[in-house]
Formats: sequence, C-alpha cells, structure tokens
Amino acid sequence: MEVSIVIPVYNREAIVERTLASVAAQTHRPLQVVLVDNMSTDGTLQVLQQFQLAHNAPDFKVEVLQEPHRTAGAARNAGFAATTGRWVLFFDSDDEMAPKLVERYVRTIELQGEEPDLVSTRSVLVAADGSRRNTSLSRSDLFGHQILNSQLATQRYAVRREFFAATDGWNIDLPRWNDYELGLRLLLARPRMAFMGGRPLVTVNHSGEQSITGNGFAPKAGDWETVLDIMRTEVVSSALKPRYSQRLKRLLDYRRMVLAAQYQREGFPQLARPLCQKAVSRLRDSYGDGRRWRWFMQPLLKWMFGRLVAGKRGTSQIARIVF
Repeated sequence: MEVSIVIPVYNREAIVERTLASVAAQTHRPLQVVLVDNMSTDGTLQVLQQFQLAHNAPDFKVEVLQEPHRTAGAARNAGFAATTGRWVLFFDSDDEMAPKLVERYVRTIELQGEEPDLVSTRSVLVAADGSRRNTSLSRSDLFGHQILNSQLATQRYAVRREFFAATDGWNIDLPRWNDYELGLRLLLARPRMAFMGGRPLVTVNHSGEQSITGNGFAPKAGDWETVLDIMRTEVVSSALKPRYSQRLKRLLDYRRMVLAAQYQREGFPQLARPLCQKAVSRLRDSYGDGRRWRWFMQPLLKWMFGRLVAGKRGTSQIARIVF
C-alpha cells in the first residue's frame, strides 16, 4: 500500500533536515513524500531539492512544490493535490516520526475488518524547556476530545485519500489552529475510525518562535477567536441532533474560557475579561437563568476559570463531564 506524506515548509533551512531524516528512515515502502515550500526567503527550497536528489527512488518518490499563498493550509492543500497514495499523512517541518510510524499505520489499517477512513494515534509533546508529555488517545467522545484536547492535530492521524478529498480540505485563510478546525470538520463527516495505541511514534516540538505553535497567545489575539467562531458555525449547520449540537457549543464556549485564562496568565487581562464574559454569557443563555445556573453552573465556572488561570490540570475532564 502506497502512503503519501505531505509537509509544508516555510523558512526552516536550519531545522527541516531533522524532520526529513526521520521521513527517510521510515521502514515502509512504497512511500511518496510531497514537500511544499511556502515561498521561503532563506535556503529552505534548496534543502528540499537536495533531499529530493539524494533520496528520490521508484519506491520513495519525492516531490518538491511551491505554494505562493503563504499559509500552512494552502501549502497542505497543494501537497494533497499531488498525492498518489491510498493513505495520506500530514506532518510539520519541525517534528519527527519514529522509523516504524508508517509501517504501524499500515498494519493497523490492514487489521480492521472494514477499511477505516481515519486512524488516530498519540504523540509526545516536547516543550521549549525540554520537558516531555504524552498526549492521550480517546476511543469515545471524539468530538469532546477534539474540542478540548485537539486529538486530530496535524501529526496525529492518517487519512484515507478519497475520504479527505470529499471534504473541503484545509482552510487556507486560517493562520492559526487550522488543524484544530479541520479535525472537527473531519469528525462531522462521520468517518470510520481506527486507533493506533502503544508507545507514541510522533515527536511534536514546541520550540518557541521556530514552532508553528509559537510562544504565546496574546500577540495573535483575534486569530484564535475567529477559529472558534468558525467551528461554532460548523456545529450549528451540521446534521447533529440538537441536544448534541448544544453540548458541542457549550464545549466551544468553555474553550473560550481556556483561551481567556491563557491571556490572563500572559498578563493581558484586557483581552481575558471580555472573552470570558462572552463565554459565560453564552453558557448562561444555553442553560437559562434558572436555579441550576445560579446555584451550580455559575459558581462552578468561576471555580474552573480560577483553576485555568492558575495552570492546574484536569479542568477539561470536568468540562467534558459537566457539559
């Protein structure tokens, strides 16, 4: 089974070779690698072309493209259009895959009774200070885990090419959280799911400004809120039953509270206050201003926000149960 890997790259001359080396080390063949330069201003394109010259082979095809629309979503869409594999992995240019990642994906797919559309897996997150944390892998409440934990982050799934082609692809206008929004849309398309457990085979490097994630939320205020607005609209216009749609809207409003708490922690209360007020107002409207709201939900939300500002973990699990 041929598998395609799509990697957008922008100004990563100094670090992309680490990612490319992990791709070249994959044990599975045949493999297609589509590298999309997003009009870099350093020597990134030359690094990609050198990789192509060194590794291109009949069972390891390397394509190098350029995409002028400078967002990762646009580059990924351009790369996907060039894929030929039955299954596709999207990957970032500062992360690493263990040698058996693709092999394990293929084995998981082949073990299913009916071919799935999506295979979800775990990753290990490496912070700028070197600390490491394994992500969770949920096999239930996928919508909740996507909204609260971004289970379908860019590097954490393989997708059947025909299934992905039937979606609208990556939103090329979103400079932030484009994988977060796409993950929700993929779930709304009702895929057949499979899960690949075990030791994480993907390393995601959150290394500061060189990382797509970056160093903070406040400098990009507005971008995150736009994504949450789009996701809310997608939930409202979906075919989900009203009760379940209501729950997802509440979870998205809780996610606004998480963002507001992040602003507060970064020292921007002027950003945090109105965002938190908007989230609480929407939640109040969804419950009605009755006894349950006044005596339970309102004090609970205040307590949860305090935990978020303090950086305490576990609040998302409470939200998933309460909402």
